Amino acid sequence: MTGSSSNPFSPYVPPRVWSPATPSGGAFANINRPIAGATHEQELPIGKHPLQLYSLGTPNGQKVTIMLEELLAAGHSGAEYDAWLIKINEGAQFGSGFVAINPNSKIPALVDRSGETPVRVFESGSILVYLAEKFGAFLPKDIPARTETFNWLMWQMGSAPFVGGGFGHFYVYAPEKMEYPINRYAMETKRQLDVLDRLLAERRFVAGDEYTIADMAIWPWYGGLVLGELYGAAEFLSVHNYQQVRRWADEVAARPAVIRGRKVNRVRGAPDEQVAERHDASDLD
Repeated sequence: MTGSSSNPFSPYVPPRVWSPATPSGGAFANINRPIAGATHEQELPIGKHPLQLYSLGTPNGQKVTIMLEELLAAGHSGAEYDAWLIKINEGAQFGSGFVAINPNSKIPALVDRSGETPVRVFESGSILVYLAEKFGAFLPKDIPARTETFNWLMWQMGSAPFVGGGFGHFYVYAPEKMEYPINRYAMETKRQLDVLDRLLAERRFVAGDEYTIADMAIWPWYGGLVLGELYGAAEFLSVHNYQQVRRWADEVAARPAVIRGRKVNRVRGAPDEQVAERHDASDLD
């Protein structure tokens, strides 16, 4: 359905017991399924560095590669890492090795092999906190400032699914355009942008005057939207109205570590912005 309609609701009537449609349709129909666990045996490669990242350059993946590059730029040599490409469109996240790291089969996933026992870390927010605490960086030690950083980190984790799985899915990836879900999630996406715009009118960065993991978590999603790099929806969402978000997005985008980090595991966009795998700092030069 496109344009306006006197009846924006689907005539679909849910059955008493749900079962998946065959085929389900949409851009990711070949990998969507209602059960968890591995679909095939596939061990993951292990590189030479203490930190092994298995990911893809989506907004969630960019959070972690930006953090790692920021740590290296700040002089934390222990943050050297190998970044392996996980092709989620081909179902690589359902390989046995990946599932052993993240039973939820979502990128990014990290293994810290710097100690005697490898530590698995999954969920992008958890990885950011783990790395911030491991290296004592980008997370304030002062309790009020630390709590404010966590406030906005958790806000991102709870809010972005409405942008990605909600707006992005129905605006770009769904097999047909439907007015009701697009309107529903566009409204929520714009509300969230307004939350950020009002916040950033009062402070330089998301959690205050200090650049933190909250900025690293939020920028790939909402910075990407206002910079016109997400879903081709800048005009549709009138992102020019969020001037404070744009001011912040431009400042973060100009950081050298952000420029480097967003290239890692990226397989779309300009060729000079794609580094499918990263095993040495020179890979990004």
